[in-house]
Amino acid sequence: MKEIKEILKAYSQAKSEGKKTALATVVKVEGSSYRQPGARMLVTEEGQLTGAISGGCLEGDALRKALLSINQKQNKLITYNTNNEDDIELGLQLGCNGIVHILFEYIEDEEPNNPIQLLQQLELERKEAVIVTVFSIKRNAQQIGTALFFRKDSPVLSYKNDVLHLISDVNEILHTKTSIVKKLSEENNSEALIEYIKPPISLVIAGAGNDVQPLVKMTSILGWKITIGDGRATHAIEKRFPKADIVQAVKPEQFLENIVIDEQTYFVLMTHNYKYDLAILKTLLKTNCCYIGILGPKTKLNRMLDDLQNEGIKVSDEQLERIYSPVGLDIGAETSEEIALSIVSEIKAFSAGKKGTFLRYKLGKIHDEIHYGE
Repeated sequence: MKEIKEILKAYSQAKSEGKKTALATVVKVEGSSYRQPGARMLVTEEGQLTGAISGGCLEGDALRKALLSINQKQNKLITYNTNNEDDIELGLQLGCNGIVHILFEYIEDEEPNNPIQLLQQLELERKEAVIVTVFSIKRNAQQIGTALFFRKDSPVLSYKNDVLHLISDVNEILHTKTSIVKKLSEENNSEALIEYIKPPISLVIAGAGNDVQPLVKMTSILGWKITIGDGRATHAIEKRFPKADIVQAVKPEQFLENIVIDEQTYFVLMTHNYKYDLAILKTLLKTNCCYIGILGPKTKLNRMLDDLQNEGIKVSDEQLERIYSPVGLDIGAETSEEIALSIVSEIKAFSAGKKGTFLRYKLGKIHDEIHYGE
């Protein structure tokens, strides 16, 4: 989502300046590639790039292809084959061997539901969504492009009416929460990238001490939504956390007011005020939040559980499963910056359904594979 937000911002700026643009999207990968299907890059007619479709090795040639798409006002699909001996230099730069199919779409500003307008829908609501991009690897075939936006309980937005038959597939993607590339027609080799997009992580931090500052800096780089609450009005001020979305001095009993909790909402308790953290934990246990990180040693959590039990509150196994204390991955963190890195790493791993282990021990590919279906 962060990449998409930056693309939308760059497009808005380009449009205000009267500059034409093209959108490059990785729609299919065979073998290894630095970026996976769904990676995007916006190119202006002056050659400004926003986003990325590779580690930097494809962007130079992709710029030329995007400018051609802008000049001809046509969509184009370009295939980069790093297995080809003729492209050996390209393959060496990629550091992997694979075939990458990239779709270049000319953005017609006034066209209703053009690709950028469909992407803009992602910012209107904090809900999961599906975007369908139709392409063909057949030479000189018509490239439909980004064609459909779908969000549950919202109207279907379609750039091309002939993709509405994919709604059943789109509903299935919302259920499985996994993107696929689906074969549509053997005749013209048309396929569809049916892409699942979840909202960005919402990180809610109880605490506004100095050790929260590096955590906010790191998570803002990742594009997470950041909310900070603390009982100390001297600490919970915006100038201390310019990258945070919300900073407020708040009593623990009012902490959750106006906070929407969904599957992408994560809490970290790090006020260094035991009673404040305990009050927040007591409230959070009544919610359906999936992750509660608590800074401090295991003895602190045990004390909290004892105090809750003394109040007649028994923490169930299901509730205890949602508490991560001590918070963070074991990376030997000592400083505030290292602790922040540990916390960010654990939340990212949890969000992706990973264990946070060394990649050297992983069997198979680094990235989760996109399913290619019929």
